[in-house]
Amino acid sequence: MPRRARGEPNHQEVDVHAALLAAEESAEAVQHLPMVPEAYGLVAFGGLMVLLAVTYAFRSVGARH
Repeated sequence: MPRRARGEPNHQEVDVHAALLAAEESAEAVQHLPMVPEAYGLVAFGGLMVLLAVTYAFRSVGARH
């Protein structure tokens, strides 16, 4: 393996630097959420409560037959 000059970056350092530059450029193209993050939690909670109510409504169906 040839020795490199002092202060000269190796290929891995160059690749990492290029990846960081590409990440910085793509970070500017941010897509915003259509709702605030708390709203996603409330929607999920509401949906789970509806599923709980449906499950609870059918709790004794098996005992009737």
